[in-house]
Amino acid sequence: MSDDRLDANDAACAMSPRLVLEIITLFPEVFTSFLQASLLGKAVASGLIAVEMTNPRDFAPGRHRQVDDSPYGGGPGMVLRPDPIAAAIDDAENRRGRAHRLLLSPSGRLFDQKCAADLAARRHIMLICGRYEGVDERIAQLYADESVSIGDYVLAGGEVAAAVIIEATARLVPGVLGCGESVVEESFSAGRLEFPQWTRPPLFGGMGVPEVLLSGNHAEVARWRRREALRRTLLRRPDLIDRCPLTEEERTMLAEVDE
Repeated sequence: MSDDRLDANDAACAMSPRLVLEIITLFPEVFTSFLQASLLGKAVASGLIAVEMTNPRDFAPGRHRQVDDSPYGGGPGMVLRPDPIAAAIDDAENRRGRAHRLLLSPSGRLFDQKCAADLAARRHIMLICGRYEGVDERIAQLYADESVSIGDYVLAGGEVAAAVIIEATARLVPGVLGCGESVVEESFSAGRLEFPQWTRPPLFGGMGVPEVLLSGNHAEVARWRRREALRRTLLRRPDLIDRCPLTEEERTMLAEVDE
């Protein structure tokens, strides 16, 4: 396994880029506009984050550069061969060094905010995108440091999953977001959903803004937001409360919600 984490001192003085993302993909064009838009595009343009792509087809054998083949044992669909993917991984790392390798797979561990934070603390990450019926198991066994899934459903390929992981991880890299508090207060950062947000106009569709948000009382606003975050979590994702025990203050708030 790779050990490329940043400690606190390194993170504070790290030179740009702070995170290098390697993408092993048969369809690099999928990422073109995604990597140019919004905060992620700014992070790439400023050099905070670097993204490199390597196409396994460039390393496939034969005149037709075939990257897939029928599965041993029979069955429908095609499976990505291990040799072009392994060669693409080796080529990328020969040029830019060893990365922490993630294989995007429905059978991997579920990607969540904690996983994103862990990845954001690394210097160099590789995302290996599968296609068709999947990737030969020897890539998972011999090359991947871990397998990751973004949810209990099947996609046509790993590119969309890679984009989700890139977005969730990159925004946690210091300097990518303008306000550090945005990360702290977001959904899942503390095991709770985020509180509801409101902005102008003060009246829309016959619905007004909660009075406490207009009061100017910052302590009351903070308490209201915590209570509403707890209420939303209780109603929509009670599993998060089961996984992250309530504090005494939250128990009091929960009693208020139940009243």
